Amino acid sequence: MKIGLYFGTFNPIHVGHLVIANHMAEFSDLDQVWFVVTPHSPFKKKSTLLDNHHRFEMVYRTTQDYPHLKPSDIEFHLPQPNYTINTLIHLEEKYPDHHFCLIMGEDNLKGFHKWKNYEVILENYHVYVYPRISEGHIETQFHQHDKVTFVEAPIMEISSTFIRKAIKDGKNIRPLLPEHVWNYVDEMNFYR
Repeated sequence: MKIGLYFGTFNPIHVGHLVIANHMAEFSDLDQVWFVVTPHSPFKKKSTLLDNHHRFEMVYRTTQDYPHLKPSDIEFHLPQPNYTINTLIHLEEKYPDHHFCLIMGEDNLKGFHKWKNYEVILENYHVYVYPRISEGHIETQFHQHDKVTFVEAPIMEISSTFIRKAIKDGKNIRPLLPEHVWNYVDEMNFYR
């Protein structure tokens, strides 16, 4: 089975994440997309994150109606801060019958050369890239690389940061969140 790994803090998961993941599952050769909820990114301040179990719960609730989308808490059980290469190796050992690929936005691909062991990742794993509007350029080495596939997907300009701020400011952003997530955020009084 070919699995696309969609990494993120998902703080909170929103319709943009869902649209991209579903598009990858339906319009590429991936059999499933796993939302890998990251406990702590080396590039983000931990203080802004909801607890791991709350973010996982929102992803879990979101994916229940989509048979090709799955939540994954694999990184909760790895030493922190964690790097993608470690997760990939761990998943390969745990699921030897699966073939894992990375899913990332163009904005992440622009900084991919700064990732720990990015050469090893490219040597061993395919990378599926969806369009994002962002500054900067993609390194030439990634444009024609046989392991990098650019997927024509909808451009989603929604961010979790925007959603958190809007909730804090008392705005109604309900259409930007899957219904189960909106209900959970509202019920738990998050981001206010």
